[in-house]
Amino acid sequence: RSEIKREYKQLRVQKLKLSDAGIYTCKFGSHKVSTLLHIFKLTISLDGHFLQNEVPELILMQNSTKPLPDLSITLFNSNNNRVTPELQNETPEKYILNLKKLEATDSGTWVCQVHSDSPLINQNISFAVKVLGFQNPDSERKYAAVDSTVILSWPLNFQKIKWKEGFTGQLNWQQRESANAHELLDFNVTAQGQLHETKRSSNLLFEIPERKPGNTIEVMLPKVQFNHSGQYQCQLAYQGRHVQSKIELVVMRVSANPVGPLSRGANVTLTCQVSGALPPNACLRWERVNGTQMDIRSSKQHEVKLEVNISAAGLWSCHLIEDNDRKISLHYHVEEAPAWINYVIIGASVGGSVLVFALACLCIISGISWQRRRQRAKRMAQARQHLLENKTCQCKQ
Repeated sequence: RSEIKREYKQLRVQKLKLSDAGIYTCKFGSHKVSTLLHIFKLTISLDGHFLQNEVPELILMQNSTKPLPDLSITLFNSNNNRVTPELQNETPEKYILNLKKLEATDSGTWVCQVHSDSPLINQNISFAVKVLGFQNPDSERKYAAVDSTVILSWPLNFQKIKWKEGFTGQLNWQQRESANAHELLDFNVTAQGQLHETKRSSNLLFEIPERKPGNTIEVMLPKVQFNHSGQYQCQLAYQGRHVQSKIELVVMRVSANPVGPLSRGANVTLTCQVSGALPPNACLRWERVNGTQMDIRSSKQHEVKLEVNISAAGLWSCHLIEDNDRKISLHYHVEEAPAWINYVIIGASVGGSVLVFALACLCIISGISWQRRRQRAKRMAQARQHLLENKTCQCKQ
């Protein structure tokens, strides 16, 4: 591993090891020159290949003449931002440091800056970090209206960081936390960066868009229904380790009871409902388009259903508001019944009242007639009884 270049009076040592540290002396005639070789060795766990949210471990070792100096270690990430590690163990020969949980944006070249005052040491050691994961947040919430088209996407970063190892993954759907998870599709990415997907589930109507980026897991729900809500989880697997990213789909719908035109003086109940729990900073709000402040109704915290009893026709809108931002809106048009329908309803009401009155009168007359017939029948029965007992009166001749 070493060679001497006499014409330059140089000693070249390749593939340095910690054991190569020490004092090297060059003698030439009566001249003698010594130099101290101080060697550092930096290793990173998992060979620098991590999944999102994993914690790397750095080991810095040094060897030189005793005593070994105390080192000050500073780390800079791929964005040249200073990172404060957690010192797990420290001896003169070995420093063990734990970093924070890695994000997908942490991929790149990191620098370990080693400093000592005595002897004076300022050494920068570069090392590569690759973090396989998702380019979107770990978890997000997506709102959709019933019967709309929804696209759920998970962009991966394997092309961006030039990941050269194969890995697999799958996409699962879970309607509720207590419900069974349904596997929608699985996929694998080759070492050459080619993505292959296979549909697995028939429980949910979904499509894999043909035109999508080659580094993205994506599904399309063409007509989303209320029961399609829940958690959609994309999971990556590499060498027995896993990382996942979730999208919570919340579906909103509106309805009216009774359905149909609103007649004069009548009321209708409008209902706005979402399929899942809302965060504390979100609420539902009904309001009438071009209406007044009196037409606005808002839900209480954590309510997933808002009902309003209205008597005014027009276009009513239900908004899902989060942090004063309208995330989604649904409209319901309450039609006003034509005038002739109101007259029909009034006529039907009057006619119904007259009919009820007539029936009541008929019942009274029938009752009186029945009572009279009963009394006449009773008198006749009594007369027959008297005749049988020979108690009838005889007229004188």
